[in-house]
Amino acid sequence: MSAEEGTGDSTTAEVIEVVGKTGMHGEAMQVKCRIQEGSNQGRIITRNVLGPVRMGDVLQLRETQRDADSIGGR
Repeated sequence: MSAEEGTGDSTTAEVIEVVGKTGMHGEAMQVKCRIQEGSNQGRIITRNVLGPVRMGDVLQLRETQRDADSIGGR
């Protein structure tokens, strides 16, 4: 997907904290991010992200209703 293509129904969110690694082999990072636009603007949610990510990165989320489960919870 190139930068010129429309974002469609996606919403931007800024990474405010990297919680830790998750997944069977630590391939995903769990992050807390703040929604920057839309009806949930300002809400902080937890999401799992594949690939390199650090604080200050901006994510494109397709939906903002679901939170990821916490790491290490039983």
